[in-house]
Amino acid sequence: MRWPDLLGSAAANTRRARIRTGLTVVAVFIGACALTLTSGMGTGVNRYIDDTVAAFGDADALYVQKSQPLVELSAGAGPREYDPDTTRIRTGFGVSFEGLSPEDVEFLEDLDGVASVKPMYAVSPTYLEAADGSRFQLSPGIPVDAVGLQMVAGGPPAADRDEIAVPDSWVADLGYDSAAEAVGGEVVVVMTDLGERDRAFPARISGVTQASLAGTSLNPIPSDSFNERLYAYQVSGGPQQVPESFAMATVTVEDMGRAAEIQARLEEREMLGLTVEDQLGMFRTVINAIVWILNACAVIALLAAGLGIINTLLMSVQERTREIGLMKAMGMSGRTVFGLFSLEAVLIGLLGAALGAAAGVAGGSAVSSALAEGYLSGLPGLSLFAFEAGKVALIVLAVMGIAFLAGTIPAVRAARKDPIASLRHE
Repeated sequence: MRWPDLLGSAAANTRRARIRTGLTVVAVFIGACALTLTSGMGTGVNRYIDDTVAAFGDADALYVQKSQPLVELSAGAGPREYDPDTTRIRTGFGVSFEGLSPEDVEFLEDLDGVASVKPMYAVSPTYLEAADGSRFQLSPGIPVDAVGLQMVAGGPPAADRDEIAVPDSWVADLGYDSAAEAVGGEVVVVMTDLGERDRAFPARISGVTQASLAGTSLNPIPSDSFNERLYAYQVSGGPQQVPESFAMATVTVEDMGRAAEIQARLEEREMLGLTVEDQLGMFRTVINAIVWILNACAVIALLAAGLGIINTLLMSVQERTREIGLMKAMGMSGRTVFGLFSLEAVLIGLLGAALGAAAGVAGGSAVSSALAEGYLSGLPGLSLFAFEAGKVALIVLAVMGIAFLAGTIPAVRAARKDPIASLRHE
């Protein structure tokens, strides 16, 4: 019997017991749909984490600071109004603040395997004033965060200009109706020096950033030159010169394979060096663990569907015993009989897998769009379910493989039947 004829016969046989076959297909459908959804979730969330990694900074760098946190990050719910009685923050003479010293920077530059070191000043503005006179507390982000920022409108601040990028959550509070309108606007950053004298520093809004998992876009981010100007005024006006201090330093490593070695050297000097993956790897590990657990549940469902296939085909073999005996008596080999029943199992798997994968993609895409406009609107750019054609096709093939393996037991039984005994079967 030729393969096309064998395939046609297998397709016809699956339609004999439609209810039984249909229930088995439904079981396969559920497992394939679940596996497609969990795979899509893993792809979507990991893609968002990859985008966040790009926004957080250079993947080939270590971000070095002293062993205690140096930069306060706000909650991302928008700016807080300025209160001169409670929010005055100063850094410099008379205030305990331990950052990286010039000697620390020299130590970093002398480390074997370090290509370059870029220190960043720690700046503590008094407040930020909007065009309408509103005043807000300001805990600016580190300028290095401008690398790969995810922008809603505009662009990152230019390194050599007095520019600042503001979060999307700040737009309305700054008096703008939209992110696009805010681009090109002006805000004023007020600094207080060590002699208690205030000075206003105008800055152009270069762009509006969107929130990210890393939290890099929760605070306004100044340009390099603007940050340096603010720091220079911050430490001026005192009775004596303030020792130079940096919030952190970006250390570009020649070979990231040696990052662990450099991190160990930093710990000896009471410094902490973190890569982007160090800071975001935990998110990826947790997400992957959840996805694997969900995948395991989907595989269990598929194994249960496999048992359904075994049951369906065993009953089919039992009902078609005389037919099998007749086919073998007419010259059909045991291998062909095995192929016939195996094809029936594969067709059941294909039908359930194709329908399940299609339903998973359609349902996941719809849910992802709804969540992006609802519960997940605070994380722009996150698509909870993202599907890749290659992975979906792999799932369909994997389900068909499980179906084939499940069908081998009844197929072997059918292939081994004695034709004479089968013809006598009642």
